Amino acid sequence: MGFVEPDLPVVDMAQWSRGSRSERIRPMARHWAEVGFGTPVVLHLFYVGKICLYILGGWLFALTTSGIDGFTRVGSWWSEPIVFEKVVLYTLLFEVIGLGCGFGPLNNRFFPPMGSVLYWLRPKTIRLPPWPGRIPLTEGDTRTPVDVALYAALLALLVWALLADGTGPVPELDTTVGLLPVWHIVAILGVLAVLGLRDKVIFLAARGEVYATLAVTFLFAGADVLVGSKVVFLVIWMGAATSKLNHHFPFVVSTMMSNSPVMRPRWIKRKFFENFPDDLRPGRWSRIVAHTSTAVEMLVPLVLFCSGGGWPTTVAAVVMLLFHLGILTAIPMGVPLEWNVFMIFGMGSLFVAHADIGLGDLGDPVPVAVLFAVLAGTVAAGNLFPRKVSFLPGMRYYAGNWDTTLWCVKPSAAAKIGTGVVAIASMPQAQLERYYGKDRAQIPLYLGYAFRAMNTHGRALFTLVHRALPEGREDEYTITDGERICSTAVGWNFGDGHMHNEQLIAALQRRCRFEPGEVRVILLDAQPIHRQEQAYRLVDAATGEFERGVVRVADMVTRQPWADDLPVHVDGAK
Repeated sequence: MGFVEPDLPVVDMAQWSRGSRSERIRPMARHWAEVGFGTPVVLHLFYVGKICLYILGGWLFALTTSGIDGFTRVGSWWSEPIVFEKVVLYTLLFEVIGLGCGFGPLNNRFFPPMGSVLYWLRPKTIRLPPWPGRIPLTEGDTRTPVDVALYAALLALLVWALLADGTGPVPELDTTVGLLPVWHIVAILGVLAVLGLRDKVIFLAARGEVYATLAVTFLFAGADVLVGSKVVFLVIWMGAATSKLNHHFPFVVSTMMSNSPVMRPRWIKRKFFENFPDDLRPGRWSRIVAHTSTAVEMLVPLVLFCSGGGWPTTVAAVVMLLFHLGILTAIPMGVPLEWNVFMIFGMGSLFVAHADIGLGDLGDPVPVAVLFAVLAGTVAAGNLFPRKVSFLPGMRYYAGNWDTTLWCVKPSAAAKIGTGVVAIASMPQAQLERYYGKDRAQIPLYLGYAFRAMNTHGRALFTLVHRALPEGREDEYTITDGERICSTAVGWNFGDGHMHNEQLIAALQRRCRFEPGEVRVILLDAQPIHRQEQAYRLVDAATGEFERGVVRVADMVTRQPWADDLPVHVDGAK
């Protein structure tokens, strides 16, 4: 890859353009296998710089605390409990503004590189309430001045808390600085809860399942704060490991390693596949890495939680440090980079610096037990009923098993979206054409198809395109990943199909009044952990669902990325 220019596949455009979609994906998949997206080095350095600025910001907020002094004497204060509290709230602020997950060109955001705050401080943008028919005062899908005020209040409350001082000595935590005043936490959680009921996207973008849950532990007293936070970390790690007990995760590993800027030699990347270039299913290396990392994420946190210090804690901490650095240096799609930095810091602050504080130090075990039950129950529900629970609170991080969608959009429908929706970013195709030029834009578009196809669900999605569109008329549509539509329409995306399902389709239909056949959407649910199949639905934006059925996981994992001929088991047509 070049320093400034992307390393894109070289193809005979005239000949390549004449091929079928499957034939055009094939060279892109082979390119992805040994190069990845071909991101120029300067963009990777840009993200490294962003990580450094994130760390600097947390550092400076910590120093605003009375009793925390010395920019260069970080060793004397980094493990103070109030510093951990502030890092949690600072990271929540960083994410909910839009600077964290889903930021920038590596998430197909070019102009501008973020949405979030640019949308959520603007009335008449789209909001997606989670239970509009059940929770009073949450109906509708249009952002009002009240929603804008609530979001602004959340930002202000977070900054206020980050500038606050501690409450004074807490003997159980061996600190004279103390903890953040509880009223700050109550106010932040209260506003975030109301916002989340009005718009689930903001709650998910804040990574509420991590940072809001940790903030709940700040309502506890004494040592219960740190023990509760340790429990949250334990559930995050073990919940994520549980979700990776599937046939999809090795495909994630091979795809992520191919895109890693650290794995530079192509011969190494080829080793992650069964037999490059003809068989691009995950090879032995991918399976070894997948199974090893799942075991590490499942078992090592238990050692951290139970060891209480000494060499077992040290060894476990080093292993988890390497685990998160491995994810971080791969710069995965969706770019959850700061989250991995936070997990490293949290591990050190909670499990190393306060290794001696454990379950035996709990003053009131009931709140911690209730919190654990709620978190573990949510993870279980997310794996059993993925259509009902987002992959974020379900802790299905990078498991390869997500709800996904493909949107088939006619040019006339794209124009309606451009004029009918209050948005900052233009439609994905227009962004690609602006960045790459109209002719070359087809290459990154198909590299995006290849990324989706390298994961198991891509085979099903491109098979279902043939069922969703009229025979012989597929060329009339632009096939767009639902994440990109979501990015344009609601201002944030991070691999969660719950944000671009029927609810978003209905919101766009009300604004754009698509004609029948102008927009067709393929919705593919994630695989329930106890069933080896994934349900799908085909929806016309104007007329509604017209087919549903299932595809079998066994059929996905045996096909090549360019396959679009999986067996489809139709439940019935409407």
